[in-house]
Amino acid sequence: MRRVWDSFWRALWGCVHPRVILVSLLPLLLAGGAVAAAGWLWWTSAVAGVGAMLQDWGWLAGLFRWLEDVGGSAVRDLIAPLIVVALAVPVVVILTLLVVAWTMTPALVDLVARRRFPLLERRGAASAWLQGVVWSTACTVLALATLVLSLPLWLVPPLALVIPALVWGWLAAQVFAFDTLAAHATPEERRTLTHRHRFWLLAMGIGCGLLGSVPWLVWVAGALTIVFAPLLALVSVWLYTLVFAFASLWYAHYTLAALERLRADPSALESH
Repeated sequence: MRRVWDSFWRALWGCVHPRVILVSLLPLLLAGGAVAAAGWLWWTSAVAGVGAMLQDWGWLAGLFRWLEDVGGSAVRDLIAPLIVVALAVPVVVILTLLVVAWTMTPALVDLVARRRFPLLERRGAASAWLQGVVWSTACTVLALATLVLSLPLWLVPPLALVIPALVWGWLAAQVFAFDTLAAHATPEERRTLTHRHRFWLLAMGIGCGLLGSVPWLVWVAGALTIVFAPLLALVSVWLYTLVFAFASLWYAHYTLAALERLRADPSALESH
């Protein structure tokens, strides 16, 4: 636990490093530009389409008429935007996570390694970046499949909060633990570390998922103010970028320190 917190504070401090801020501009431009363009082009039509679909459902039409009768038309008008937000958030989260993992994490790992672990030998494969892309894509597909298959369980209120947190935590742990070790650790070292520290890696991922709830509040604000929804979506992408940049630094400090300790005791690798 002490090492997790030590890595946490180092990552938090690292987020204000000028190079980190500079490197964060690329994923912000890529993911933010895509989301902003999609918002301006399709937000209004998506909300209108969902609203029309809801009107076609008989039992919802009765509910809408009742809301109008009791003066709740404003609540009725929020249902369609909130549904669009609920569908869009997972896509934006995954897009931002992948863009950060592919474009930003290697630079952040290099920064942490040079500043804190200058003597740590790079033993990863030359194709570490490509392996990271393949691994993160495969994990993302599995996470999305899990979310879709678990949708019926979301009707149970506690599980609606627990399941997404566990899935996002698992995805963050798999993607960032792999990417932060890919260039420095051998496959055997990486498997040993991810197995030995699997509990803390998952806990860190869930913690990053909880930090990701802050941008979600911005999305809700976008649903409440339809005119500014595309702009607020861009703000949320910026916040997601910061969260995942922090996650990259957190995992880099934790996993590289664990790799250094592992190499200091080679028998630990042999006994695994």
